Amino acid sequence: MKITYIHHSSFMVEMAEEVLLFDYFQGEVSLHRSGKPVFIFASHRHGDHFSQNIFKLAYSGQEAYYVLSDDIGRGQVPESLQERTVFIGPGQKAELENGAGRRLEIETYKSTDKGVAFLVTVEGRTIYHAGDLNNWVWDGEPEADNRRMSERFHRELGKLAGRHIDVAFMLIDPRQGNSFHLGMDDFMRRVGADVVFPMHFWGDFQAVDRFKALPAAEGYKDKIQEIRYEGQCFTV
Repeated sequence: MKITYIHHSSFMVEMAEEVLLFDYFQGEVSLHRSGKPVFIFASHRHGDHFSQNIFKLAYSGQEAYYVLSDDIGRGQVPESLQERTVFIGPGQKAELENGAGRRLEIETYKSTDKGVAFLVTVEGRTIYHAGDLNNWVWDGEPEADNRRMSERFHRELGKLAGRHIDVAFMLIDPRQGNSFHLGMDDFMRRVGADVVFPMHFWGDFQAVDRFKALPAAEGYKDKIQEIRYEGQCFTV
């Protein structure tokens, strides 16, 4: 599969027979060259994960289907695209089919912020996009609050434990200060994936290097992909 980093938490995944686009709100994206149907995911309503620009793809002739967290209002979706749109909440499953009969299996997990995380199985591969499901521990916050956050996060990770994930998109957020790596480290130790793409690093591309240099990452750092610029492509 070919994976393109678009911007922030947005990635395009091109499979043999379809394209997946996650959490797009801005950046350069070219979907029409492949001629493949596109499944467009939005993990929640925040402006850095969702934009109505995604609906313009269908109007340009692209075969597009939408999988939206149910915290995104139905009124955000043009009436003409309602039948191509699935709204999904935490802890749910869905099976979608494109015009050629290709099926995607989707499972969701409850975010520790808003919306959902996605686990998508298609063409024999399993892809995880965390959305804002992260260990949101903040330097300077009350210890009890941070502890409850970690407990909520670990509870969701427990639901993923034992699943084989081929590709994961997981957060490292520099705004968390010394705790910027905790969600990624928890994920890799409790769940893991063959290949992992950092995201949600707010344009701080050096955050990947800082993370991989930590002793905590020693056992799995070779699985962490080094994103250097928007539009960078990877073959997995």
